[in-house]
Amino acid sequence: MDRRNFVQRSALVSTGLIGCAAPGLAQQQPATPFTVPQTLIPIVGSSEMYPVRRIYCIGRNYAAHAREMGSDPSREPPFFFQKPTDAIQHVPANTVANHAYPPLTKNYHYEAELVAALDKGGRNIPVARALELVYGYTLGLDMTRRDLQRAMGDEKKPWEIGKSFDQSAPIGAIHKLAQTGHFTQGAIWLKVNGQTRQSANLNQMIWSVAEQISKLSEAFELFPGDIIYSGTPENVGPVVRGDVIEMHIDGLPNLSVKIV
Repeated sequence: MDRRNFVQRSALVSTGLIGCAAPGLAQQQPATPFTVPQTLIPIVGSSEMYPVRRIYCIGRNYAAHAREMGSDPSREPPFFFQKPTDAIQHVPANTVANHAYPPLTKNYHYEAELVAALDKGGRNIPVARALELVYGYTLGLDMTRRDLQRAMGDEKKPWEIGKSFDQSAPIGAIHKLAQTGHFTQGAIWLKVNGQTRQSANLNQMIWSVAEQISKLSEAFELFPGDIIYSGTPENVGPVVRGDVIEMHIDGLPNLSVKIV
């Protein structure tokens, strides 16, 4: 299922929020001059689809990666950025999906990440309760136009253009929590054309998934449909057209894309 096919469903989806409605959603669906596609991700073992509200990403969440990006991980609090919801590109298991090399860049980078999907929300969630918000997990790529990101950073400008663009968030299907349990350790690796480029353990995260949820909830009210890309290990690097990326996390099907 490619991105255009699975986002071309538009409906007002009940989110099951407790105490309030999701921002911008009325009790009845209003008439509109056109239809805006909704981003949906398949749920493993279910005919239901997971509706994506927001995509949050944490930066520099493995110490070695923080150092390779010029940061001191011992002093830096967690920081987050967002991608547009329609940056999602669902990649079915056991396939190699075509992934378009984006415009404006000559230095296109991969970043392999564990992704947490929420089905509950709230503000100021304590770490001890944060994992109660998790619906399930999958794995994803935070694709990055590194030259644009660095250029904007050097100019003290927002580097959204380097992170937030079409298909910049390839992702696998969502696995419900009952199917996987929580991911606190296990191998995470990425290969390009069969050669290992990234290799680490999830227990090397500076900020755990629970801590990420808690910190995010201090800055934003979280809602069902929010997903969190939880950071990448060291050795991010470039790919070119024709390269095949394969990503692995213990306990999940591999994710593979070909750059075209």
